[in-house]
Amino acid sequence: SFGHLQVKWTLRAFGAYCNVFDHIVLLCSIFCFVPVGYVQARLAYVEAQGELKVPFKDALPTREEQLSTLRNTEEFDVLVVGGGATGSGCALDAVTRNLKTALVERSDFSSGTSSRSTKLIHGGVRYLQKAIMKLDYEQYMMVKEALHERANLLNIAPHLSAPLPIMLPVYKWWQLPYYWAGIKMYDLVAGSQCLKSSYVLSKSKALELFPMLKKDKLVGAIVYYDGQHNDARMNLAIALTAARHGAAIANYTEVVHLLKKPDPKTGQEKVCGAHCRDIITGQEFDVRARCVINATGPFTDSLRKMDNQKTANICQPSAGVHIVIPGYYSPDNMGLLDPATSDGRVIFFLPWEKMTVAGTTDTPTEVTAHPIPVEDDINFILSEVRNYLSPDVEVRRGDVLAAWSGIRPLVTDPNSKDTQSICRNHIVNISDSGLITIAGGKWTTYRSMAEETLDTAIKAHNLSAGPSRTVGLMLDGGKDWTPTLYIRLVQDYGLENEVAQHLAATYGGRAFEVAKMAQVTGKRWPIVGKRLVSEFPYIESEVQYAVKEYACTVIDVIARRTRLGFLNVQAADEALPRIVEIMGNELQWTEQKKKEELEAAKKYLHLEMGYKARSEQLSKTTEISLTAPEIARYKKRFYKFDKESKGFITTVDVQQVLEKLSIQIDENALHEILNEVDLNKNGQVELDEFLQLMSAVQRGQISDSRLAILMKTVEEGLDLRGPVSVDRSGGGV
Repeated sequence: SFGHLQVKWTLRAFGAYCNVFDHIVLLCSIFCFVPVGYVQARLAYVEAQGELKVPFKDALPTREEQLSTLRNTEEFDVLVVGGGATGSGCALDAVTRNLKTALVERSDFSSGTSSRSTKLIHGGVRYLQKAIMKLDYEQYMMVKEALHERANLLNIAPHLSAPLPIMLPVYKWWQLPYYWAGIKMYDLVAGSQCLKSSYVLSKSKALELFPMLKKDKLVGAIVYYDGQHNDARMNLAIALTAARHGAAIANYTEVVHLLKKPDPKTGQEKVCGAHCRDIITGQEFDVRARCVINATGPFTDSLRKMDNQKTANICQPSAGVHIVIPGYYSPDNMGLLDPATSDGRVIFFLPWEKMTVAGTTDTPTEVTAHPIPVEDDINFILSEVRNYLSPDVEVRRGDVLAAWSGIRPLVTDPNSKDTQSICRNHIVNISDSGLITIAGGKWTTYRSMAEETLDTAIKAHNLSAGPSRTVGLMLDGGKDWTPTLYIRLVQDYGLENEVAQHLAATYGGRAFEVAKMAQVTGKRWPIVGKRLVSEFPYIESEVQYAVKEYACTVIDVIARRTRLGFLNVQAADEALPRIVEIMGNELQWTEQKKKEELEAAKKYLHLEMGYKARSEQLSKTTEISLTAPEIARYKKRFYKFDKESKGFITTVDVQQVLEKLSIQIDENALHEILNEVDLNKNGQVELDEFLQLMSAVQRGQISDSRLAILMKTVEEGLDLRGPVSVDRSGGGV
């Protein structure tokens, strides 16, 4: 009809206008000026394209249905390999351009680098510093792009992200104008997308806002704003949004080898899909596609070598370790930036999920699917944190509640040896066989990287698709979220206030679906919502809902659907049996399968989340640095359990003493308590092992050992004991 043609011509005219407008903005951006209406114009452009179809708006397809689609679709337009932030972003970009899209991930969505970040959505203050000092235009444009993407990400996932003020303490007068100029330049480059203007604080005001800060020689501080998010949940939201728009996505589906066929015109072999294996069932099948995108992060070169064994590496992996310590180490809503550590690196010290996360390190590493945090890196971070905190705040090794290592896939110059100086920018590469590789980049710029990748793929493979439509596209749960949504959860379902806030901040508008699944507690209050562990707001219905979000293993739940494993490994360990039970019921696991899942989750916590570092710390404590009176006191405590003076105690010895005092502890739990201290794993705790433990506790290397606290409680007597002092906070590793 004439009306339809008129609308169509109007859309084309608007599209042409936007292209011209973008070029004007590009010229203006060189002078750090962005027109106020730019973001609005881009969002209007998305809306002008018409309402996107969301075929699975209410209920997601099951994983089995997704696999069936992968197996039975004759040919996809795009197959994305990799379910991290960039891969999920590519799938979302492709499917919203009306391309038939598939995505496969060898492990779980966000199981690699994307869940192990510093949790910041930022442009990169230090990259801007390098850009200015070295007159590096490429780094400047990278910062500018990241700041634009920061604004967009905060807009499309308001439930998972928020602005965060970060303090930069200044201890030399000459540094105040230097840092102020740099931070103001950061604001200026952001232009109209600046979150909030940075400002200078006096010494007294800085200490008022960050009372844990070291006072000595403090001159003042500068506060600037960046974004913060729940990285694994953000990654999952991107993947689920792609699935709701019709992308066929499957985790635990690995590429065995690439499929190729000769080009009819040139006879050259071209990639036309991948032969995949469902890791859960072992079933293998082909997924055919006109274009294959390699978005495998640190494993970029592995897939490239599937395509061509002779291809040169384009990635140089770098390990970054983070630690989590109790929330009292930082204010609730103020981070800290150490711009120049003892070895020239940058350390962030940030409140996150009511805890404090500190990191990161930056060291060359080998590519592995299971990176392990090492004790040297943990101690380096603790040492740097001590430099900025008041002497009144004792930074204890035992207060490390969790520690993890993530591998950054840096784009590298083969001649470069120093990964710390490598730019975090990305590259898009097309192989001779047509494999598209997106490598490098930052979490913040995942969307623009995906857009560039799809633009390249469309051109290289002659795909029929329009421009990207992901600017302003709300992610799963974001559309119906409001800052007061949690109040409705409390009022409508009888959830605890803390639990309701957590659900709203995790699931956004879909929090009601989780609340509906919550079981009645049987208490006066809360009415529904049984917690997995008492000190965290995660509830049992989240485990059930996680299965709907494609969680296949217990590790998926403790690491990525909830963040319990990243926040406190001992709390996560305590929650494992109940999580196994719930998932077993949902997925019809056999008893053998439940046992395997429990063991796998414990191994994950031990190796990848910091338990191993703790046990190594205790085993290294061979010297007993106790005074003679202290040794006598601890021997006396030990022999209250070792009645027969055997020189060791077992679970039986402890159980007998506890029964006299009417203390009941589950036998399995008691075995775990002793096992933490049993260094030679012979089923008993010897006197020397106990003295080593108490020596480590006194030095702050090991904190709040359950055995140490238990034995002290018994010694003091249940009826007469006062407050029990602790040497760690909430489960240090």
